[in-house]
Amino acid sequence: MKKWLYAAGLGLVMASSASVQAADKIAIVNVASIFQQMPARDAVAKQLENEFKSRATDLQSQERSLQTKMQRLQRDGSTMKASDRSKLEKDVMAQREAFSAKAQQFEQDNRRRQGEERNKILSRIQDAVKSVASKEGYDVVIDANAIAYASNDKDITADVLKQVK
Repeated sequence: MKKWLYAAGLGLVMASSASVQAADKIAIVNVASIFQQMPARDAVAKQLENEFKSRATDLQSQERSLQTKMQRLQRDGSTMKASDRSKLEKDVMAQREAFSAKAQQFEQDNRRRQGEERNKILSRIQDAVKSVASKEGYDVVIDANAIAYASNDKDITADVLKQVK
């Protein structure tokens, strides 16, 4: 029993010394900062804007048309014939539902495409982090936003940013 406790204690000492040695091979990187500074981010934003521009313009014109009809209904509804008012109300409701569905689909498509492009950029950043970490011999790289403090000599953000650009 005494030998077993001795062996367990020795194992704990060895494990703790190994973790202390591993601590020397930890780096930090600020992924959010790299993401914000990437020139590709602006190019992707312009590309997405151009991709969705025609649909956005179409939605805006449809919204203006709907607002015009709603204002007409409010302004002239009390003086209109009941059949004309009913027809206009049905038209406004149908147009409002169509606009809502179209706007919701537009938002979903826009969000999906932004997510796809963001993931492509983050993948490039991740590859650069792996490359810099392996080149400099780091075992672990932690995002700077996930830690309370780290010395600047372990920060590889600038190296990763150079590689990504």
